Amino acid sequence: MTDLIDELKTPRALPGAGPVHAGMPVPRIDGIAKVTGSAQYSAEYFAPDLAYGVVVSGAIAKGRIAGIDTRAALELPGVVDVLTHLNRPKVRGFDLAYKDMTAPGGSPFRPLYSDEIFYSGQPVALVVAETFEAARRAAALVRVEYEEEEHDTKLSAGLHRAFKPSRLKAGYEPPPDEKGDADKGFHDAPVQIQSEFYSGVEHHNPMELFASTVIRARDGHLTIYDKTQGSQNSRWYVSHVFGLPKSKVTVRNPYVGGAFGSGLRPQYQLTLAVMAALQLNRSVRVVLTRQQMFSFGHRPETLQRVRLAAERDGTLRSIVHEAVAETSQLEDYVEVVVNWSGLLYQCDNIRLGYKLVKLDHASPMDMRAPGAAHGVHAMEVAMDELAWALKMDPLALRLKNYAERAPVEDKPYSSKELRACYELGAARFGWNRRPLEPRSMREGRELVGWGMATGVWDAMQMFARASAVLYADGSLVVSSAATDIGTGTYTVMAMIAAEAMGLPLERVSFQLGDSTLPVAPIEGGSSHVATVGSAVAGACEKLQKSLLKQAQKLRNSPFAKAKPRDVEFINGHMQLRQQPETAIALTAILGEGGINRLEEKFLMLPNMLKQRKYRRLVHSAVFVEVRVDEELGIVRVSRVVSAVAAGRIMNTRTARSQVVGGVVWGISQALHEESYADHRFGRFMNHNYGEYHVPVNADIHDIEVIFAQEEDHIVSRLGAKGVGEIGIVGVAAAVSNAIFHATGRRLRSTPMTPDKVLAGRP
Repeated sequence: MTDLIDELKTPRALPGAGPVHAGMPVPRIDGIAKVTGSAQYSAEYFAPDLAYGVVVSGAIAKGRIAGIDTRAALELPGVVDVLTHLNRPKVRGFDLAYKDMTAPGGSPFRPLYSDEIFYSGQPVALVVAETFEAARRAAALVRVEYEEEEHDTKLSAGLHRAFKPSRLKAGYEPPPDEKGDADKGFHDAPVQIQSEFYSGVEHHNPMELFASTVIRARDGHLTIYDKTQGSQNSRWYVSHVFGLPKSKVTVRNPYVGGAFGSGLRPQYQLTLAVMAALQLNRSVRVVLTRQQMFSFGHRPETLQRVRLAAERDGTLRSIVHEAVAETSQLEDYVEVVVNWSGLLYQCDNIRLGYKLVKLDHASPMDMRAPGAAHGVHAMEVAMDELAWALKMDPLALRLKNYAERAPVEDKPYSSKELRACYELGAARFGWNRRPLEPRSMREGRELVGWGMATGVWDAMQMFARASAVLYADGSLVVSSAATDIGTGTYTVMAMIAAEAMGLPLERVSFQLGDSTLPVAPIEGGSSHVATVGSAVAGACEKLQKSLLKQAQKLRNSPFAKAKPRDVEFINGHMQLRQQPETAIALTAILGEGGINRLEEKFLMLPNMLKQRKYRRLVHSAVFVEVRVDEELGIVRVSRVVSAVAAGRIMNTRTARSQVVGGVVWGISQALHEESYADHRFGRFMNHNYGEYHVPVNADIHDIEVIFAQEEDHIVSRLGAKGVGEIGIVGVAAAVSNAIFHATGRRLRSTPMTPDKVLAGRP
């Protein structure tokens, strides 16, 4: 062992490296793999014995299967088997086995479990063949006879059956008790508005189709490549449904081509692929079609009523926000729709209500900013209506009622830079030049309108584990069973580790997307950075301490009496803060100690006792310019400024991308997206990209994102919050408000299509 003194040197960077710090606009680490095609998705893994499954979808909305004729399908060359409820392998019979980690109350849907039909498009058979083409052809030959029953898929027709949900799902927060007397406050106030809002069904439509590839080993072990937002959730589900030990199931999802909430729950192709693999003792792949992507889950159809009352100076005296949403016959799917109206503005009288109506559709499911996307929309359009009734600037009304504490709970906010969002966004947009009167601005044949809205979303933190391994060559591998659905998880987690250990980014890799890695929550709710990122930071902190201990063991160590607070990690070295010239390479610490790898693990548990004392939220202010051609009813969103307060921003490039994506979806919610049900048949009709409208490049113009300076160490040790959902919240409301400013017509239902613009009716 050479003397440690020989290793002391001024810190230096590795060739081509540079220091990494939070907030840098770092390109995605996984970007090259994705654009070159080397990234493999769930339907791109192969095995020598791979068979292909194609789902046969049911044709009625409610009833029973009277008979299934599979003879023609089985006679087709290459067809291996046709699975139905009559010949499937054994599965667990009780509801609990089918409950995944995000399941709402009730009985989860169980594919091919019985002859019952609960919704149109429900899978009724799986054809398995040696080739995909043979399976697809054979699926068309399966004949199903039904005993049809009367179905109900229309929300407005079932309002008399609305009920308060009693069975809850994880993360659901029921509306709080009434504060004050909302009815009296409303009737006593001189200025009142009341409005009803309708939000149609939306489907997620990620680019990657849902698929599961089950690779069966000779010993029976199943390695499953699944499109999911949580590999461990899918493993839990498969293990419980089929009674398999967890050691016999590995689920991987290294790349996910978008999900937006549709991958929070295991979808039925996973169950069917495992069924077939177990039945046939071979590897099986099942990929759903685009049409079948409309046969599970959606943003629920929702009706809302908002009543606001104020003094003539704009002081709010009453807020009443009530919503009725759909759920399925099987489950009580719930969202936080109305609660946001009790968090945004100071008011002494607030009543919030939320009910469900059971319909013969598949269970709705979380979709980017579930509940808030349409709940905040209604409240923020109502605030614009109130501002017009008061002849008051919409931003001035919001500032007049700015809440310094959560109004209903009377809790402090863990952090709140919404005022800065208002100021930054308004200044960049030029809001002070906005005329109060509608129809005041025109360019050519188009009316121009400016609208704004507030956005709000939860700042969540869950629990997670992470491991950090430093190797003798100076490379660092950090691991957690997290998921990257396109949000930049690979990159941000590597950045957190690189900054903590003082390593160049190219020497750090982050492993995710494997159920065998340290436990991580489902990638949802914009919680991954605050949760998994904090676990990564914790593992690296423990690694720092271990390195210090190893350095203290070396001969003649100048670090012998150093405390963890006395050292820092820069450019691949550990050095004394007060004597930076006293430094040692991390590789030397391991080399001198004869250590090939040094590993530390960390369990991140939220400090709930502390966090519950605060209301933890992400905020935004959205400013929108629209141009309306009144002759054609066409609305163009020509300019958007979104100012966001989301704690410490870890990577400005990927964070901006998340907000821009949310804004695009907000424009889509406002003007384009809706799944239309033909209630005669109880099914969604526009189940393809040709008829389900989403914005194209020509629909999207200038989008500017501003981040307010904010750190929140109540939410996470990093000071970070999430940015995934907040980008969409409030956008549709700002578009609606801008349309009113342009035309003087108030539209209260989404999407605001040309026919509604022309008619001017909600």
